[in-house]
Amino acid sequence: MKHSIGSYPRVRVQGDGQVVSQAGSVLLVETVRKTRLDQAISQALAPWRKPRAVHDPGKALLDVALAVALGGDCLADIAMLRCEPAVFGPVASDPTISRLIDTLAASGEKALQAIRSARSEVRASARSLAGEKAPDADGQVVVDLDGVLVIAHSDKEDAAPTWKRTYGHHPLMGFVDHGPGGTGEPVAALLRAGNAGSNTATDHITVAQLALAQLPKKYRRGRRTLIRTDSAGGTHDFVAWLAQRGRWLSYSVGMVITEAIHQHVLKVPASAWTPAVEADGEIRDGAWVAELTGDVLDGWPEGMRLIVRKERPHPGAQLRLTDADGMRLTCFATNTLGRPIAELEFRHRLRARAEDRIRAARATGLSNLPLHRTAQNRIWLEIVQIALDLLAWMPMLALTCKARLWEPRRLRLRLFTGAGQLVTTGRRRILRLARHWPWTGHITAALDRLTQLPDPG
Repeated sequence: MKHSIGSYPRVRVQGDGQVVSQAGSVLLVETVRKTRLDQAISQALAPWRKPRAVHDPGKALLDVALAVALGGDCLADIAMLRCEPAVFGPVASDPTISRLIDTLAASGEKALQAIRSARSEVRASARSLAGEKAPDADGQVVVDLDGVLVIAHSDKEDAAPTWKRTYGHHPLMGFVDHGPGGTGEPVAALLRAGNAGSNTATDHITVAQLALAQLPKKYRRGRRTLIRTDSAGGTHDFVAWLAQRGRWLSYSVGMVITEAIHQHVLKVPASAWTPAVEADGEIRDGAWVAELTGDVLDGWPEGMRLIVRKERPHPGAQLRLTDADGMRLTCFATNTLGRPIAELEFRHRLRARAEDRIRAARATGLSNLPLHRTAQNRIWLEIVQIALDLLAWMPMLALTCKARLWEPRRLRLRLFTGAGQLVTTGRRRILRLARHWPWTGHITAALDRLTQLPDPG
């Protein structure tokens, strides 16, 4: 007699258990507490709290950010926090959240500045707690600027056709690169219409100013801050603005291969080309770099260096009009002295890590701007940045080895979605995580590291 074997066991489901979903999110809650993010946001938004209000506006805004960090993409997703008061405390209703966003949006730059100031304060605290694990432990911080296309699926304010023939918005963002041992964190975001230019110098200057305002003042001297951009930042006005701050600011800016640059590349002797290198210092086969001098620098700021790279294109790639002698050409400008050009070129190539940050942002509330008015979506963009801050600070403070490199989707799948059981014994509440969950050990070890950090004063 044959018995059919089902693929999955049949279970009886009841909805009355004392189980906590998203139990691993206590990692984010503890990060909020240790960095004083809750206190800083509450103090910053205190002017917007009404006399008889039940919910603190700072806590309400932070709750939305936590929901976004856990995978939410609209205001209503705060419901995942509201159903777990033992973990997240009292959470405001949907109408209260909507009114708060409208109130902050009506305040314009005043509310945005309050939120940004709080983030800047907490960023310094997070770096202090991280110590040697902080991204600037080597004495320099790298800020990458890049544009993001956000598709709009309805007619929202300032949504417009984009240069990729889509429809939506075109924010310009800045991210601090945590290097090969970590991910990165957002430090600036400027919401723009979909048809905003990629190489608008005034927008790049604005985002650079917002990013620098997030960094401690000690990075405003001795060229301890490096600004990196792709060729969209290679405009006369933006490079001139960077050069004016050359005493304390370094830059590495992509440049468009113009006809003048193309002609100079053709004149570079073979002996002037240096092999490109990789992270470990090994020579990059089929790629070379050289520095251009002479009248090709006319009209650009004094002290600017122009470095060009040529490489054999991969099989099947089509050459561009700006390529030369069968070689693919790219170019960037920098004001850094005293380092080999191959090393500077490799440093500029690491700007590609900004694409990883953009992917993480799209997975954390930026795949869509959920609100109708631009002023509201500016607040949403700040919420997204707070969520991304938490997803960067928590691994920096609590995770080790490869786990520090996990992007938001993997953090949610492996850590945050782990279930637990809430047990009350006397006056203590204990959250027991599922023993069979493969990453429970990661969660408990990370919580131990967070617990060992000093409590906020």
